[in-house]
This record gives sequence, C-alpha cells and structure tokens, in this order.
Amino acid sequence: MKQSRLMSLVESLANVAVGYGVAVVTQVLIFPIFGLYATLAQNLMIGAMFTLVSLARSYALRRLFEQLRERQALGQGSARPDRSAT
Repeated sequence: MKQSRLMSLVESLANVAVGYGVAVVTQVLIFPIFGLYATLAQNLMIGAMFTLVSLARSYALRRLFEQLRERQALGQGSARPDRSAT
C-alpha cells in the first residue's frame, strides 16, 4: 500500500522531532565525558543546529538518489540495439 503525502509529512516531522530529542539527550550525557559543559539552552541550540544540518543532508541525499533512480529508469526504458546479433 502506498503512503499518503500527509502520512509522509507526519513521518518526516516525527523523525525530526525524535532526532532532535535524541541529539540533545546525547549531548547532555556525552559532553561532560569530554570535559565540555553547556547549559540546557546551549544544548537545545546546538541540537537545533545539528538538526538543520541533518535535514539539509537528508534532503540532498534524497534528491541525489531520485536523480539516480530517474537515470536508471530512462536507461532501462530506452531501446538499445542488440550488438550480439550481427
């Protein structure tokens, strides 16, 4: 069954929200191990910046793979002469 556009949007938003939460919690737990101490506000801002970078990366990869898929579809759909039949 195909996913609706609305459910794709809901899934994407949930993915971003969960990723942001995981990033902030990870920072709060891991930064002190390396001697880095940040306030909650700073951790929230750092998490937001990493989330924006992640969104840009995800979008760029999605577009790249879509281009690859389109090229592959065009390559399979074109009529190529059989070179072995001479």
